[in-house]
Amino acid sequence: SFQTICKKRQYTILGTKSLFNVIQQFIIFMNDSNVSNTDAITEDLILKFLCSYSAYSTRYIATIVSTLRNYLKFNHEEGYIKNDITSCLPKIKIIRGGFIPSTWKQEDVHKLLNTIDRNNPLGKRDYAILLLVTRLGLRVSDIRALKLKNINWVRKTISIIMQKTKQPLELPLLDDIGWALIDYLKNGRPETISNCIFIRHKAPYDAFSDYNCLSRMLGRRMKKAEIDMKGQKCGLHTLRNTLARVMLESGATLPVISETLGHQNINTTSIYLKIDIEGLRNCAIDPEEVFHE
Repeated sequence: SFQTICKKRQYTILGTKSLFNVIQQFIIFMNDSNVSNTDAITEDLILKFLCSYSAYSTRYIATIVSTLRNYLKFNHEEGYIKNDITSCLPKIKIIRGGFIPSTWKQEDVHKLLNTIDRNNPLGKRDYAILLLVTRLGLRVSDIRALKLKNINWVRKTISIIMQKTKQPLELPLLDDIGWALIDYLKNGRPETISNCIFIRHKAPYDAFSDYNCLSRMLGRRMKKAEIDMKGQKCGLHTLRNTLARVMLESGATLPVISETLGHQNINTTSIYLKIDIEGLRNCAIDPEEVFHE
């Protein structure tokens, strides 16, 4: 099945979910167009489906095109579609690093953390989670999977195998994070059989699902802190971006930031140079110097 191919290619769970969401929308579109079997899919219908996403970003449309290309090629190779119709799909060139990462104002980060009521279990949990993102830049997937065995209280380190890259990562267990974790584990975490540190605070008190990006939790905390970021991306990943910006502004080198964020390629980290405004100002050339050379 197509799902088996996704597993062989080692797509992440969230990546597979996003891919199948596109396929589901494609199938619904075909059903609405009175297409009852895959062999009846035409190039015109495929292009009409793509046109329905014309208002979306180029990057997102490129993802849809890539998904359809893989899905239609699979159906052709399996004999469900007689002709290879993937040639009708447009080739969309995405410039690597062609976007500017969204970040938070530092005062909003402080406001987000300071308005959390840590006198109740949910507040203790959310505070610890947000510290891990804002202070260490941990990905949501790694926070969901974090276990006690990953924490060395003596060496003051957090050692994990990253969910996204399957590579090891070791980070310092900063004092404020350590105390926040202890407070949650001793005074906030419900009894559970789960070995994950962070769990849902509703019965049956399980670990967060692999599909939970903790966006509702963040939205709730932003509302409480009266932080308005309309028109901007404001997921937990943007807090990782913010940490990268703060590190750049404080003089940290790209290799150090890359290691902290768990990037496999320093080119991935270099995109954050775009948000180091002060650094960019220092790179500016005085026109007078150019004209008088």
